[in-house]
Formats: sequence, C-alpha cells, structure tokens
Amino acid sequence: MRDDAANARYFVAAVMVLSALLTLTYIDVGWSSGPATREVAATHTPTPTAPKARVNIEPADQTRKVRPDGRVVIRATGGRLTAVSVESKNGRELEGSYNADRTTWTSRWSMKPSMKYVANAVAANRDHEATSASSTFRTLTPPSTFTAFSYSSGIAPSGSTVGVGFPLILNFTAPITNKTAVERALDVDMSKPVEGAWHWTSDTEVVYRPKHYWPAHQKIRLKAHLAGVKAGKGLYGAKNYSARYKVGERVIVKGSAKTHHMTVYENGKKVNRWPVSMGQGGVWKYYTTSGVHLTMGKSNPERMISPGIEKGEPGYYDEVVYFAVRISNSGEYIHSMPSTVWAQGRQNVSHGCINSPPAKAEWFYNYTHPGDVVILKGTPRKLEWNNGWGYWQKSWKSWVAGSALNKPATP
Repeated sequence: MRDDAANARYFVAAVMVLSALLTLTYIDVGWSSGPATREVAATHTPTPTAPKARVNIEPADQTRKVRPDGRVVIRATGGRLTAVSVESKNGRELEGSYNADRTTWTSRWSMKPSMKYVANAVAANRDHEATSASSTFRTLTPPSTFTAFSYSSGIAPSGSTVGVGFPLILNFTAPITNKTAVERALDVDMSKPVEGAWHWTSDTEVVYRPKHYWPAHQKIRLKAHLAGVKAGKGLYGAKNYSARYKVGERVIVKGSAKTHHMTVYENGKKVNRWPVSMGQGGVWKYYTTSGVHLTMGKSNPERMISPGIEKGEPGYYDEVVYFAVRISNSGEYIHSMPSTVWAQGRQNVSHGCINSPPAKAEWFYNYTHPGDVVILKGTPRKLEWNNGWGYWQKSWKSWVAGSALNKPATP
C-alpha cells in the first residue's frame, strides 16, 4: 500500500513537471515570434500621395493680337493630358495632336484671324487626380486677307464625278509670295492614296495632279486650311476652302489626224469609235494640237468665231456648232459637224477642232465627264502644258519642280 501511494505521488509530481516544461516551451516560442511580427509590420509603410499635375496653355489667358499662324501648345507636368479642346467663338474645333506620352498637345493648322478662342485642358497625376486649366485669347486683325476659290468649279462643282486626269485647281484673290506656307496648308485626302504634287502656274494659281492618272472610282477631298496662313507681308488667309470629287470610270480617248478616227476606251475596253476630221493646217493655228488633253467642259450650242480675223477678211468664220466638248483653251472642241461628214474618216478640213458625225458627237457629249483623257497625235503642233488643262504634257520631274516645297505631296 505504501508503495502504491508513493508511486501515485511520483506520478503526480512527474505530470506537474511536464506541464511546467510545456508552459515554458510555449512561452519561449511566443517570445521568439515577437520580433519577427514587428519586423514585417515595419515594411508596410503608406505610399506618399502624388503631387497634382500642372497644366500650361500657350497663348496665355487674356492674350490679345495672337498671330493666327502660330500654334496653340498645351503641356502637362507631373502627369498626362486626358482631354484637350480648343474652340473658336463660332464653335469650330481647332485640330491638333498629342505627343507619344501625352504630355504635350499642339495644334495642327493656323487659326482664323480676328477670332476669339477658348482652350480647355485636363491632366491627371499617377493617382488619377485631375487638374484643369483654361485660356481665352484673341487673334490679331491683319491689314489684308485673301481667300481661295476655283475657276474650274464652274465646270466641275464640288460633288461632281470627274475623269481620271482631273486636276485640282486653286485660285487666290491676291498674289501669294509665301508659297511654301500656303502649300503646307493644302491637304488632299484620297480613298486610294496615290503620289501627287502641287505645281504653281502663277502667283495666284496652284494645281495638283497625281503622278499617274487617278484610280477609277477614287474619292478625293481637297482641304485648304488657309484661315490664318501668312501668305505675304500683312496678308493672311481669311477662311478655309474644301471640295469633294468622285472619279468615274477610267476613260481614255485616242484620236489620230492620220487615221482620221477616234476611239473611246473605258477601263481598257473599247466602247465606241467614229470617223473624224481634224485641223487642216496650212496656218499654224489651224492644226489640231497633239498631246494629252483633258475634257474641260461642254456646251450645246457653242458659237465659234475666227480668232484674230475680222469679218470680211479671208478665213473669217462665225458659226454655231452643237454637242461641243472643250479640250483646250485655244478653241479646240470635239463637236458635231454635219457639213463635213463627207471628209470625216478621210481628210482634215477643220480649223483645229475634231469634227464628228452628229450622232457620235451627241453620244460623247452625254458620256464624258470633266477630266477624261483625250490623247491626240499625228500633227506637227504640240499642245502647250498651260493651254487649258494640258498639265499632263509636263514630265513628272518638271511638274514636281513647280512645287514650292520641291517634293511630292505625301499621300
């Protein structure tokens, strides 16, 4: 019995010792984990708040007499531009573009003279916190202004269907001395981009043609961003100009003074052919010109009077013709001529025009569009490049040399 009691007391003592050891172990483990917990907490310090972005607009607010040919420049510091608008008093937006990281926005074209503009911009920092700024300014009133128009708009108004050789012609109300600035403001948009170039024919006219003929069914838009362009001393563009055209089928007409026939090809396929009588010659002005002509318009009827010859003098004529399609400024037409049907297909008896059978002349009159190509050959007289729309008479190199920028326009 004593042994059993002693054993029991021994067992209880052993349990107490073991319990104490376990408690000490737990406490020790707890202490060892304390510093690690404090160290992890120390690495989660709050990220500092980003400073607000700053926005600067040039021209500054309330600036007066701003040069219209200057640029609006908007910059963001400490952030990126998220929205920009520059609008004139009449509600027109000024076009512009951002740089690669959207820290700068620059207007693309000049501004309208004597106009109030309001620029608004928003920038955001890395925390997406927005900062906005605005500027109201006014452009100067120039001593003189010019506008653009096109003499050819009477032949082919904006929206017309035109031929594959059709030139884009711009005329100006004042002589242009800063041709480079004006040419840089000219933009030709195409649905099927092709290489082309501007060529100055005078101080008041510039013409655009492609290197090769326009593709059939091409859509073309001419945009002249001339408002605010400085074209000379004290001379600024008053407003912009635009026109749209649609190119029709690829129509190429070929005629020969030697074979006395004319053939019409549409998209490479022959669609009509007829006998003709061209210029009789003898006198230089009575030769039909050889070269690449363009149809320039038409009239029915058309009165023709001998150039430089008075009534009663030898060679004088005054007659009315029908279904006349003009191909030069020197009086050459493709037209109906019943009185020379006997010579058509056989010999040349006209004063330079292309006499045609009445039915064929009427067909061509209704068929053709301004800018269709008419290639004539077989005569000693060559079409001058500036005789009407004889622009295709110039080589491409010579045509590009007439550009103020001395290079083709980028399609």
